[in-house]
Amino acid sequence: MLKVEAIGKAYGREARRVLDGISFSLAAGEYVAIMGESGVGKSTLLNLIAGLDVPDRGRVLIGGTDLAALDDAARTRLRRARMGFVFQAFHLLPHLSVARNIALPLALNGIEGKVADARVDELLAAIGLEQRRASSPLELSGGELQRVAVARALVHRPGLVLADEPTGNLDAASAAAVLALLRVQLKRDQAAGILVTHSLLAAQTTDRIYRLEPDGLHADTVRPAV
Repeated sequence: MLKVEAIGKAYGREARRVLDGISFSLAAGEYVAIMGESGVGKSTLLNLIAGLDVPDRGRVLIGGTDLAALDDAARTRLRRARMGFVFQAFHLLPHLSVARNIALPLALNGIEGKVADARVDELLAAIGLEQRRASSPLELSGGELQRVAVARALVHRPGLVLADEPTGNLDAASAAAVLALLRVQLKRDQAAGILVTHSLLAAQTTDRIYRLEPDGLHADTVRPAV
């Protein structure tokens, strides 16, 4: 599903190198965590994987497609169809109901009507918020907002899901519920997943843990708890 080949990225007039020679791969159904100190390049790595930026060298391949070989419009289409995103700040649209927020990726991919409604109903049941279908995001708790964000990321059955600090704004109980939901849904859909987090407890819900350090990406010696 994902192959990162010796990518490097530098910024600024002095070409400050943020990433250098990063390589790893991810198959369908694999779920990994990437940990690291602030400023080490975790967000840059996610942006490159998502095709929001292109590496100075090396390649990012999604299902065999080199993202750097696509123009902006083609990368946008690929992102909409094949990726899902979960953010720390939720990024739900307050003027849309819970159901319409979840359905948004389907609409962007041209899927509407009964097919879309059935998939939204399926996800609402999975996250335990059927009774909140018509609610505004402004009426939800933090944990509920993040469950809706997970549903939105998965509703179009993407092959790759990127979760950037999805529990950073949640209490311990809500965080545990969201992490369990994310893992169950990724495994059920056989989607590849990357969890970027500062939390070891969160990282231990994945299959494998990496640490991003100034000298590269390293497999962590801490074993996941699941």
